[in-house]
Amino acid sequence: MKVSEAMTAPPVCVTPHVSLVEVTRRMTEYAVGSVLVVEDDALLGIVTDRDVALRGLGGGLAPDAPVDRVMSAEVVTVEADDDLQVAYLAFRRTGVRRLPVLDGHRVVGMLTVDDLFLDVFRRLGDLLGAVAWSVLHEPPGPSSACGVPHVP
Repeated sequence: MKVSEAMTAPPVCVTPHVSLVEVTRRMTEYAVGSVLVVEDDALLGIVTDRDVALRGLGGGLAPDAPVDRVMSAEVVTVEADDDLQVAYLAFRRTGVRRLPVLDGHRVVGMLTVDDLFLDVFRRLGDLLGAVAWSVLHEPPGPSSACGVPHVP
């Protein structure tokens, strides 16, 4: 499976001069915990709700302060055509919870740990579906183990 099949697209993006208030509004509007900071199609950073709360407003910045004051400029990314296993390794290696997805230098999506949980649950469902189907088709009634009849 490719990263592009599990990512959320398009990602929520802002320019570096957008205010903390506007970033918070967009996070609320799109029900996301982070936004990408992009200018001229180049990824400059990522800002999370925690960044806004702790480094921004909790750090004494005004609500109209620009988002580039609190963003993380060092961003771990994956490519859209990478195998999903590459993302699993990136999450494990770095400890981040969100990976911007690139197609070359262009931002095309966001992959989160939650997206990978959904992938795992889908895979388990696929696996367990076959098992559950075979169990449901067994004849009902008492069973015997090792030739010993079932006694109610």
